[in-house]
Amino acid sequence: MQHFDADATRSALDFARLIPALRAAFAGEATVPPRHVHAVEAGSDRGTVLIMPAWSEAGFLGIKTINIFPGNGTRGLPGLHATYMLYDAHTGVPLAMMDGNEITAHRTAAASALGASFLARRDARRLLVLGTGRVARLLPAAHAGARAIDEVWIWNHRPEGAEALAAQWRGEGWNARAATDLEAAVRSADIVSCATLATSPLVKGEWLAPGSHLDLIGSFTPQMREADPACFAGAQTFVDTEEALQKAGDLLDAIATGTLARDAVRATLADLCKGVRGGRASATERTVFKAVGSALEDLAAATLVWQAADQGAINPARRSPS
Repeated sequence: MQHFDADATRSALDFARLIPALRAAFAGEATVPPRHVHAVEAGSDRGTVLIMPAWSEAGFLGIKTINIFPGNGTRGLPGLHATYMLYDAHTGVPLAMMDGNEITAHRTAAASALGASFLARRDARRLLVLGTGRVARLLPAAHAGARAIDEVWIWNHRPEGAEALAAQWRGEGWNARAATDLEAAVRSADIVSCATLATSPLVKGEWLAPGSHLDLIGSFTPQMREADPACFAGAQTFVDTEEALQKAGDLLDAIATGTLARDAVRATLADLCKGVRGGRASATERTVFKAVGSALEDLAAATLVWQAADQGAINPARRSPS
């Protein structure tokens, strides 16, 4: 069994390859059982464990285990830790262990950009990112693969974090600035992308401009939410998978308050990628994309890593005894 550490895993997941791979995966056929969700309590600490399996006719079976501990920020630790196991789907033989954090962050950012490729205005150029975690840091590069992003704003509940990330992005060549006034930043953005672990809404519907695209990729449980119910009123809503309607606090709140009807959700990513449903219909309509993540995305990303190693493009960190 091969082992791919963070560097090896990351090196195979450039967005020029990953976004098309996700599009192909959603347009294809795979088996994706519902994720297992477990609450963890260890003394005063609270966390969530997700177990996410998927397998495809291409011959790969993958299982991701992901631990989410929102309180880690006070310890100077990431709030998310994950591992990914890839197997031969025909025999069950273990093929590789991969860095699940890199898999998760890259596929989440890539799915965000994939959604925007159908839903953001073609002339969208100003991106506002909420959050400074692993996923948030990747969003400019990911969205640049879908739209001609030339201005990036970053907001975080810790202003110093936003300033630090804006400086990092400027060092990478982005026209990036930290936003201190969230309302003003939302009102002027073409794409608002939320990648936080918030449990109370951050974005208000009244702030969103006509023609804007709201991208909600952080929250993934009924207790989490990044947008208030008004964000869905008068907007065209899309989801990554049907599971979002059971798991996303943003959607559940909007349905409960009547600003979104369950049957009014326009399409899933599979619908869009297969061409059975359309995306944005006009330059003035507002669109909302809500994602809770899919094991299909993890499997597509892990398959890229495995194929890159098979082609000699990357090297595993080490080979474990079989």
